[in-house]
Amino acid sequence: MPLVNIMVNARAYTIACDEGEEDHLRELAAHVDGKVRELLESVGQAGDARLILMAALLVTDDYFDAVSRLEQRTKQVGELNSARERMTENLSTAESVAISALETAATRAEDIAARLERA
Repeated sequence: MPLVNIMVNARAYTIACDEGEEDHLRELAAHVDGKVRELLESVGQAGDARLILMAALLVTDDYFDAVSRLEQRTKQVGELNSARERMTENLSTAESVAISALETAATRAEDIAARLERA
């Protein structure tokens, strides 16, 4: 299991991860470090544990917002799929009505043509 050195709030931490996940872990740590830096600007130094906890809460809030947006988009996609299905059904019905009207018109035209030939 590889060990990765990361920096959060100018402090080094060594974290184990799965093989091949090193770069991803560094990216995650950089994101957490960015949140900690944001907090430092707004609340000042509040101790490493407190800053990391607050950063974790901010990241979790971002995650919950993303999940909520995803659920809304999933619902919208479902509604759009339902609307598409209804429109497809309406189109099929309209095509059937049009075909029936054309068949009726063709039959009437043939009847008229037959009567004209007899006249």
